[in-house]
Amino acid sequence: MSERIVIIGNGISGITCARHLRKNNASCEIIVISGETDYFFSRTALMYIYMGHMKFEHTKPYEDWFWTKNRIQLKRVWVTKINTDQNELVFDDATTLNYDKLIIASGSISNKFDWPGQNLAGVQGLYSYQDLQLMEQNTQNIKNAVIVGGGLIGVEMAEMLHSRGIHVTFLIREHTFWGNVLPKADGDFISAHLKNDYGISLKFNTQLQSIIDDGSGKVKAVITNNGEEINCEFVGLAVGVSPNVEFLKSSAIELDKGVLINSRFETNIPNVFAIGDCAQFKSPPKGRKPIEQVWYTGRMMGELLAKNLTTNNSTAYQPGPWFNSAKFFDVEYQTYGEVKPNLPEHEQAFIWQDLENRRMLHFRFNTVDEVLIGVNAFGIRLRHEVFDAWLRQQKTIDEVLTKLADANFDPEFYKTFEQEVIGEYNKQFGKKLKVKTKSWKRILNPFSA
Repeated sequence: MSERIVIIGNGISGITCARHLRKNNASCEIIVISGETDYFFSRTALMYIYMGHMKFEHTKPYEDWFWTKNRIQLKRVWVTKINTDQNELVFDDATTLNYDKLIIASGSISNKFDWPGQNLAGVQGLYSYQDLQLMEQNTQNIKNAVIVGGGLIGVEMAEMLHSRGIHVTFLIREHTFWGNVLPKADGDFISAHLKNDYGISLKFNTQLQSIIDDGSGKVKAVITNNGEEINCEFVGLAVGVSPNVEFLKSSAIELDKGVLINSRFETNIPNVFAIGDCAQFKSPPKGRKPIEQVWYTGRMMGELLAKNLTTNNSTAYQPGPWFNSAKFFDVEYQTYGEVKPNLPEHEQAFIWQDLENRRMLHFRFNTVDEVLIGVNAFGIRLRHEVFDAWLRQQKTIDEVLTKLADANFDPEFYKTFEQEVIGEYNKQFGKKLKVKTKSWKRILNPFSA
């Protein structure tokens, strides 16, 4: 009888794992459990459904017949309990399912912090497909919205609301935009873009105190910690997400903030594994956080776990240099390596800005040996494989800047920026560097750079 592998969650982690399990093993039985949707969809595309750029069916990377063809069973139901002694799942419809191996890929849920009025109609986060449907209902014919928190989800909500002519006010507890992640110069750059180009109101050093009822169970205003009352008909809670593990608390699976795992995604239960947003490493890889709620790390985890479960050689998770990407309205953002909000004593910063074209680069490098530590890029597309290689090889800032053209991923006829960048660097640091012409050999094989 074939082995039954059950995956809880049909996000990028769970589905990547299911696909690679089938690719590597033709005989195992694979069942994916999700109460959210029938089929896997691109979570980052939810905003475009609301904005009218896409329909839900456009967000599904695979045709509906894909799952039957690849013998991956999909079950639309919520898991309420796990009995690890019996290898059994219990569902909200009172049915059960047994497994041989269980993979928990249950994702995240939006944070709430017990604010008075947070359960009023018109107050919500944005993570799931159900959240999108609720937001569609909550924002019909409204004029003003308040978003609490200035991170990536908050920016998505702001762009969605702005597309319908709804005025947006951000409540940001830090002194600059996304101040727990971005350095002040970067946050100020984005703040100016949101305010000047889109009319978004930004209130810094401001926190939500309470949400006011209009008398019918709907939101009518918020009160800040500064005592200000802001009228609104919608409140978007964008103060981060947490691992979705509430349904596991009655089980024998070891939890902290997330499902505790080792470097091979193993939990304290021998045949139970966890990947993606809900997983928490007991000892995270060097330079990484215990919980990484990012699309590309979820994909990497799913692929590696599938490999480990279908081969004799189990490999530890080693994701390499940190990377992430997003966008702030029409300014694309990428980060490679580590760019801390504050400048550590042993680091130096080099910042280049082109405000007219909404472009900015923020490099961090070691003061002693000038080895590159990280870079934030705004309005410029950089090649992931090139910067990943440079960080692994510990290239110096001088080497990186002279070869910067090799990392330029912008279309062919876009205005280049490398000469301006190195010119500003020479001016600030008293160097006489010159830009090297783009080498396609280095681009195709960056590890030879």
